[in-house]
Parts: sequence; C-alpha cells; structure tokens
Amino acid sequence: MEMKWVSAFSPWKSLRLRALLLLLLLLLCSNPCQCVDLHPGDRASLLAFKTRVDRPNQSLSSWVGSNCTIWTGLTCENRTGRVVSISLTNMNLSGQLHPNLCSLSFLEYMNLSHNNFSCPIPSCFGNLSSLKALDLSQNRFLGVVPDNLMMLRNLKELVLSGNQDLGGLVPLWLGNFSTNLEKIDLSSNSFRGEIPESLLYLKSLKHLDLGNNYLSGYLHDFHQSLIVLNLGSNRFSGTLPCLSASTQSLNILNIANNSIVGGIPTCIASLRALTHLNLSFNHLNYEISPRLVFSEKLLVLDFSNNDLSGPLPRKIAETTEKSGLVLLDLSHNRFSREIPLRITELKSLQALFLSQNLLTGEIPARIGNLTYLQVIDLSHNLLSGSIPLNIVGCFQLLALILNNNNLSGEIHPELDALDSLKILDVSNNMISGEIPLTLAGCKSLEYVDFSSNNLSGILNDAITKWSNLRLLSLAQNKFNGNLPNWLFTFEAIQTVDFSGNKFSGFIADGNFNISLNFNNGDIGRVHREPFFIMPNVNIKVSVVVSDSNESSFNYHLYSKVGIDLSNNLLHGEIPEGLFGLQGLEYLNLSHNFLDGQVPGLEKMRSLKALDLSHNSLSGQVPGNISSLQDLTLLNLSYNCFSGFVPKKQGYWRFQGAFAGNPNLCVENSSGRCDSVSLPAAPGKTFQDAMVEGPISVWVFCLSFFVSFYFGVVGLLCSARTRNYILHTKV
Repeated sequence: MEMKWVSAFSPWKSLRLRALLLLLLLLLCSNPCQCVDLHPGDRASLLAFKTRVDRPNQSLSSWVGSNCTIWTGLTCENRTGRVVSISLTNMNLSGQLHPNLCSLSFLEYMNLSHNNFSCPIPSCFGNLSSLKALDLSQNRFLGVVPDNLMMLRNLKELVLSGNQDLGGLVPLWLGNFSTNLEKIDLSSNSFRGEIPESLLYLKSLKHLDLGNNYLSGYLHDFHQSLIVLNLGSNRFSGTLPCLSASTQSLNILNIANNSIVGGIPTCIASLRALTHLNLSFNHLNYEISPRLVFSEKLLVLDFSNNDLSGPLPRKIAETTEKSGLVLLDLSHNRFSREIPLRITELKSLQALFLSQNLLTGEIPARIGNLTYLQVIDLSHNLLSGSIPLNIVGCFQLLALILNNNNLSGEIHPELDALDSLKILDVSNNMISGEIPLTLAGCKSLEYVDFSSNNLSGILNDAITKWSNLRLLSLAQNKFNGNLPNWLFTFEAIQTVDFSGNKFSGFIADGNFNISLNFNNGDIGRVHREPFFIMPNVNIKVSVVVSDSNESSFNYHLYSKVGIDLSNNLLHGEIPEGLFGLQGLEYLNLSHNFLDGQVPGLEKMRSLKALDLSHNSLSGQVPGNISSLQDLTLLNLSYNCFSGFVPKKQGYWRFQGAFAGNPNLCVENSSGRCDSVSLPAAPGKTFQDAMVEGPISVWVFCLSFFVSFYFGVVGLLCSARTRNYILHTKV
C-alpha cells in the first residue's frame, strides 16, 4: 500500500509562525551579547589568519558573516565589536600564524593550545599591548622566545609548555617586564641554562613551572609567595632551599629527577599549605630527622629513588579522620629496621611504596586498619614472617606486591576477600603449601606471580575464574600432576611461565586461538634487547592523586609475549597449533621428554627466541626460517634430529643451535656437510686443558666422555628407553 505525506496550508497558522519567529529574533537581539557586529579591521585580520591555517574548513567553518557570536572561539566587546578573546584550543589546527593576527590591538586573551602549529612565535605578538594571557602550549612552536614579548606590560599568564623545539636560554627579562605576571609555564620544552635571578624576586609570581627541560645551575631560594613550583626533570644541583617566603602559600613542590644533594632540611615541614611534595630521583642522603613532620594537608609525599638511610620515620605527617597522606613513596632508598607501627595510623593512605630498601622484621598486622589502601608494594626487602591475615581489611586493594623477601608460611584462603585485586606478586620468597581454591574468588586478577617459592600440589581449574589474566607465573616451585588443558584459555594472557616444576603429561592440543596476544603479531609491545633466557617481567605501578584526595591506579606490564614450560616432565609430541601463534615472541620447551617431529615455524612471524633443547625430538629440523627476521635465539641442541640442513634455510645465523645431534649434517660455507657433535666446554681452550693435567689423562677423559655421550644419545632416541625413564624420573 502506497503512503503519502500531505501538508495542509492555513493562512492563520502561517501568520502565527511568522510572528513567533519575529519575536524570537527580537529576543535574541535584545541581548547585546547575542548580536555583536565584528569590527571590520579585526574581521579582515582573522580571515587573513585563516588563510595560513591548514584544514580550517572543518574547525573554522563558522567564520563567515559579521556576527561575532557565531564565530567559533571568539569573544567581542559588545559596543565596539573589537575582538577581546581568541580560544581555539584542541581544534587540530596546523600551519603558520599570519602576522595580521598581531593587529588585534584590543585582544586580552589568546589560547591556541593543543594544536599543531609549527613555526617560530611571531615577534609581533609584542604589539598586543592589551594581552593578559597567552597560551601556546602543546604545539610545535620552535626557536626562542622573542624579546618583543617584554612589551606585554599587562600580561598575567604566559604558557608555552609542550613545544619540544622551543628553547634556548630562559630570557633574562622574564621576571622584569610585567608586574602583573602570576603564571609562567615553560615546561616540557628545550630550555637550558640557569633560572634568571629576576624570577626569584618577581613578587606577583604565584605559579612557576619549568619542569622537563635542560636547566642547570645551583638551586636558589625564591622570595615570593608561590603556590606552585615545578622544577622537576632538569639538571639542577646544590641543596634544597627552605622556600621560607612560601610557608603559608605553597601547595605543590616538585624538584624530582635532578641532582640535588645533602639531607632533607626540617624547614621543608614549615610549608604548612603543602599538598604535593616530590623530591624523588635525586641524590639526597642521610637519615630523615624525626622533627620532619608535615601537616595534615599533605596528600602526596615522594622521596623515592634517593640514597636516604636509617630507620623509617615513625611519624612523617599529621593525620585526621578526614585528611592526611594519600600516597607515601619511600621506595628505592636504604632505609633499614622494621616498618614502624605509626605508618598504620595514616588512615587516609591509598598507596604505600616501600620497595627496594633494607627493611627487616614482619609486615605489621595492623596494616589491615588502612581500609583505603589500593596499593601495597613492600618488594625487594628483607621482610620475614608470613603474610598477615589482617591484610584482608584492605578490602579496596588493587595491588599486593611482596616479591623478593624472606616471607614464609602459606597463602591464606581468606585472601579471597580481596575481590578487587588486580596484581598479586609474592615471587622469590619461601612460601609453601598449595594455592587455595578460594582464590578463585579474586576474579579481577590480571597479574599473578607465585614463582620461586616452595608451593606444591596439583593445579585446580579454579584458576580459570581469573578470566582477565595477563600474566601467570608458577615457575621454580614444586607443582606436579598433568599440565592443565585450560592453560591457554585466557583471552588476555601475555605470559605463561610454568618452568622448573614437575608437571607431566602432554601439552594439550587446541585452545590456542583464544589469546589475543598470542595470535596478534601486530600488537604494540615494548622492544628490548635480545635475550637468552626467559626475559625479566616487570610491572610499573603508578598512582596519581588529584587535589580532591582521589587517586587513579594504573600499571604497565613489560614482558615478552611468551610461554615457558621448560624443566618439567612433559612428553609426547608438540601440538602443531602451538607453532601457529603469530604473536608469540618467546617459546621455551627445553629440558623435557618431548618427542616426534617439530612443526613448521613459518607462521610464527613475531618469534624472537625458541628453545627446544634437551628433548628427544627427531626427524628433519623445521624448514626455511629465513623469513623470521626477529629471531635472535634458536636452540635445538641435544635432540635426535637427523638429515641435511642446507645453508639457504637460514640456520647459519645460530652457532651451536644443533649441538648434540650426531645424525644431523649442516651445510657449511664451502658447501660441505659438517656433522654436529658435542661442543667444547664453554670458555675453555685446549691450551687451558693442557695446563690442568697430563695430556694422557685428558685423552682418556675425552675418550670416555665421547663414548658415554653417544651411548646416552642412542638410548634416548629409543622409544622403549624413553618410556622407561618417563615413569622413573622424579
């Protein structure tokens, strides 16, 4: 059935509609702010500016006509129509700045931040005598700050941060040209030299950010009431100033990542308005004075990565029920003795970093009183005892990092109360027992490292409840039983390390297509130097605290995409699907009893290291590997491979890759076949051996060793012998 839309015309309705539109127009124009005619001269200047901007049609398409109110980013004076403000931030603009922009003589605010302008800062900006705020941050401006800017006598804010090619010396006139200047932000640029002395005495200055440059020189005191002082990530030297002129005003002090020496003066605690203090990554030393106690307003205290020593301060900040420290980072120092109980009284604490010190004793049981804690990092210390059961009181915990200590005991089943936990790392301790089944309740876990402990037992499929797993390491323990068939069923898994246990059985075929990381060869990852063992896995946890006492948690996993099942009791053939993982970078199946032939490697385009040594693999070696450009380690030694390996297959890059395969011939540079025999002892020459004893003894030992080796290899290549050994190996 055909449908039609019919409109009926009524003169009365049309009249009412016209009257309504007229009334609306009158209402709009009755407000002068809604109908402001743009000054013709300013309009011409802006249109000239638009001609130099790349891709303006998308962002500046509204720059038509003469009504200032519809021009994006403009504010005009009501009576004269002169442009008083330009705000074109984050509009993807690029290109050059037309000099006609400097003709806007009534302009008070200019904000061109977060674009892609790539040119020197026009010196004619000094003609904008009415300018109060200039923000050119997060662009690609280059060169130096033009001296003509000293003509801006009314300037209150100068923000030039985030222009990497903008630098040179900080202008000497910067503290002299405007008595109204309150904010200077030159951070994340390429400025060098010293801080001009004029900046130390500019009374109007409240906010100074010179962070992330190449500034140097001795760090001097400032003589005004600053609110924000950021000098981080430079090359300043000397000792910490007291900043006594800012005792009642300074909120943020960041001098991190410099070369400051000496101790932390107690006068720093007199900054009673301080909320953020960061002195990390310097060369501070000595003990922290017990008189260094900050006010309850302090939210962030970071003394990490220095050379501070002695006991941890028993009281470092005042605290109340509603205020106090949110983040405390004293990691990477030389603090010793026990963790003081007073730390457990910091009721507002959300992140505690004490790693990489010399702390001893047990973890305080009262740490469970810190109910707001999200991160606990006590790793790389000398802590002993067991993990306190009361830690479950930190029910908001996201990261529990206790690795590389002397902790013992078992893992408490009650830890399942930490159901928000993302990171659990207790590796390199002396923890024993089994993994409690109740930990299946920690469904948020993404990073689990139990390696290098005394854990034992058979793995239960309760671990499959950790559906967000990115890393699972149980290496160097005493787990036994069959290798679980759910091992590769985690969608986000990146690293699996079960090496150094007593897992037996087969590597189950199938389920290899679930992991996105294993199968995606184009995933962005951190590139590292070539490695010869399972690369170290590192996590970097960061917590950012805002002025509202709220913290945001984040972590980065630095690890190869890899599987390590080495040093177990596995047997049978290697599943073909394992060699079809395009994203896999590392595979170690060495020191097992695997047999059969090795599938082709051509699909493993991300492969960087493959170790299949010390097994009973037989048949031909995998085909041409010349297409695997990233492969830096290959070890197929001590197997039962046979046949001929042509040079064109690309194996010539890996010296010693076929050692201990006596029935294998590898083509050499002259086109001949070299039989692969047992390699010489690493690091020892024939002359060294002669010095150690009579040659007759060495001839005898060598003869015996070679005979014994070929006998063992022959036995291992026998299926009956392998089956016997599989049932007797402990």
